[in-house]
Amino acid sequence: MSRTFFSLFRLWIALGLLAGCGSFPAARPDSAPQPIAATDSPSPAPVSTAAPTSTPSPTPQPSATPTATPTEIPRPRRVLILSIDGLRPDAISLAPMPNLLELMRTGAYSMAAQTIFPSATLPSHASMLTGQCPDKHGINWNDYLPENGYAAGQSLFRLAKDAQMRTIMFVGKEKLRQVTPPETTDVYRYINDRDLVITAEIIPELQKGFDLTFIHFPTADWMGHEYGWLSPEQFSVLRRADEAIGNILAALAESGLREETLFIITADHGGHEQTHGSSLREDMTIPWIINGPGVVPGEIKVSINTTDTAATAAWALGLPIPAEWDGIPVQEAFGGLPQPRLELRCP
Repeated sequence: MSRTFFSLFRLWIALGLLAGCGSFPAARPDSAPQPIAATDSPSPAPVSTAAPTSTPSPTPQPSATPTATPTEIPRPRRVLILSIDGLRPDAISLAPMPNLLELMRTGAYSMAAQTIFPSATLPSHASMLTGQCPDKHGINWNDYLPENGYAAGQSLFRLAKDAQMRTIMFVGKEKLRQVTPPETTDVYRYINDRDLVITAEIIPELQKGFDLTFIHFPTADWMGHEYGWLSPEQFSVLRRADEAIGNILAALAESGLREETLFIITADHGGHEQTHGSSLREDMTIPWIINGPGVVPGEIKVSINTTDTAATAAWALGLPIPAEWDGIPVQEAFGGLPQPRLELRCP
């Protein structure tokens, strides 16, 4: 036979084999699944065919590593609020104020918080410590007028005293006595002097222990009115205020109180040229810095009003927040979800 014949013959044989075996069969919709090898595990109980069910998952076995469980936000044992009168946010880095910058780096902050209008010292501090706009707390003057009485409503200090907490207030302007009545403060001092002098006086009281403290530094405002906001003279006293902050931090650390203290550092207003009180951004925008137990470092994105200071301090101390307060806790600073609200403007 010729070579061509054998080639055709082999091709015919191959085609015949393919015809007998066919291609790999496709799975049919009604074909039964292949049996699974038997195991020692008991068969699952019969399942109703009324509705499709998923294949039962095997029972999870204990793991050597315990599953993480949610933990509560660490609560501070005490709160210290420091107001630097007339501090604009941009002055912190321009001065500069290294201790305050470090508290920002290791804490949470907003450089866009808002004060009340008019942006004046006494009504602003009343809003800061009562959690209310001026139309509620009633302080619509900016001088020391004891005959007018005190801010209306429940102040942060009233809540703390009702809870048997030790409260301290040191201020550099006499008119701030009208923010909260005398019976709400265990220790109250008005010191008409520089920030470092006020600090030296208050440190011994802080080292005795406290639950709630408010400190007011007046000097930056004085220099702003005398020489202008963001002037070299104002920067000079802001550096002294920053030194005073460092002294407070060191004293609390030495006394073993630093790690359990929540700091809120803010201002009553900003300023422009040699004045403030207007609705200008330079007057209305204030820094708001929080540092201490449970605080998650980073910039705070939600809008903050000065009334939120009292609410945040009360929340951190486990105190009830009065329904009439306009301020709300800045829970984003502690890693919580921001509470929805429209931007608050006072009045």
